[in-house]
Amino acid sequence: MNQKKFKLMILPLLVVVGMSFLGPSKPAEAFTNQVIQQGAVGEDVIELQARLQYIGFYNGDIDGVFGWRTYWATRNFQYEFGIKVDGFVGEKTKRALERATEYDQSYVQEQRNKGKKFTHYGGQDRGGEQQTTNEESSTPTPTAVNVPKGFSQNDIRLMAQAVYGEARGEPYEGQVAVAAVILNRIESSTFPDTISGVVFEPLAFTAVADGQIYMEPNETAKEAVLDAINGWDPSGGATYYFNPDTATSDWIWGRPQIKRIGKHIFCN
Repeated sequence: MNQKKFKLMILPLLVVVGMSFLGPSKPAEAFTNQVIQQGAVGEDVIELQARLQYIGFYNGDIDGVFGWRTYWATRNFQYEFGIKVDGFVGEKTKRALERATEYDQSYVQEQRNKGKKFTHYGGQDRGGEQQTTNEESSTPTPTAVNVPKGFSQNDIRLMAQAVYGEARGEPYEGQVAVAAVILNRIESSTFPDTISGVVFEPLAFTAVADGQIYMEPNETAKEAVLDAINGWDPSGGATYYFNPDTATSDWIWGRPQIKRIGKHIFCN
């Protein structure tokens, strides 16, 4: 065999061998194949928290512990990116995160080694000294996750009772929207500024008038309330809603309508 033919035969083999040493094109720090869920710990959770923080969905510590704050940040990300909202980080959620964010594993690990309360990642120049702890930064320390934004457990339960009484049987998005209306009323100067004040305002909610407010809410209603508290507002900022099949008030029909979800029209 002449030298020219030998070179032509050996070249493809060298290419294949070389590619095998290069390994997959996926970065070494990318997620593993496990489905990440509440209660998980470790490097996958660190990457999840960092990626969610990179685009502003997560503002807690990058501590590698999948707690409630990470759970609700994941759900909000899933909703915004059109993924099934379940709080489980499977293949679709991972791929969406990888497309939407960047992740520098060595940088994140370096900052975590400097202090457990590293909470700043994304949208900054990482070339110099960074603020890596809550004490060093102007970012407020997050509130307790079981009473988000200062709402008590009684507030959350009362909202869940209202959602269950008003919207059980509606799509989940519609239940979150009802909870969001309650929160929107608190923010409006037109309404009372407490959960109980809004819920029990005279003639405000049918469930109060007919006693369904006192029914035991299910877990779906409770989840809907927490989703609303954590920033999901499918109502589009509405302060009113009504069922067009049963509404008898001409006044409510005159309110500017935003959207319809299930049987309810949401309006201002």
